[in-house]
Amino acid sequence: MTQTHSARLTRRPALVMIAAGLGVGMIPRAADAAPAQKLIDDSRAALHTLYAKSTKASELGQRAKAVLVFPSITKAGLIVGGQGGQGVLFVNGKPASFHKIGAGSVGYQIGVQKFAYALFFMSAKALETLHTSDGWAIGTGPSLVVVDEGFAKSMNTTTLKKEVYAMSFSQRGLMAGAGLEGSRITQFTPSS
Repeated sequence: MTQTHSARLTRRPALVMIAAGLGVGMIPRAADAAPAQKLIDDSRAALHTLYAKSTKASELGQRAKAVLVFPSITKAGLIVGGQGGQGVLFVNGKPASFHKIGAGSVGYQIGVQKFAYALFFMSAKALETLHTSDGWAIGTGPSLVVVDEGFAKSMNTTTLKKEVYAMSFSQRGLMAGAGLEGSRITQFTPSS
C-alpha cells in the first residue's frame, strides 16, 4: 500500500465523523422544537398546499392510514452536509404524534435548500414500524416509493402496491435533490 493511499484511508474516517457531526447539528433537538400548535398548524397548511397542487396527493391522503408531514426540511452542505426538520403524523386528519427527520452526508454538494415532505403510510404494518422502531431509517423496513411527476401521472388504485409513498413539494433554494436517502425519523415531544 502506498503512503498516499494509506493517508487517504486515514482521512476518510475523519471526514465521515465531521459529516456526522454536521449532520447531527442540522437535526432539530427537542430544546429547539417548535411549539406543538405551531407545528400542527404549519404541517396542516403544508398538507393543504400539497393537496391543492396535486389531486394524486389528495387521493393518496384519502387512502392512507396516516400521513406524516414535514412542512420545512432544511438541507445545507459544502462538501459535508446535513438536513433536518420537524413534522406531525396525522391519523384520520387529527394530529397523533410529532417526529423529526435528520441526515448527514459527505460528497460533492453545495448550497442551501428548504422543502416540504409528506409520507403516506398505506398499511397498518408500515405505520407500526414508524411507532415501534427506535428511529426509522429510510430505506429499511417498509417499502418506500418517492412519487415524482411522472409516477404521479400514471398512479392509480391498481398501481398502489407499496407501503409508504413520499412526495416532496414547496422547494426553495439552490441545491440539487430533495431526497430522503440516509434519513432517520424519530418521535419527539414538542414544547407546549
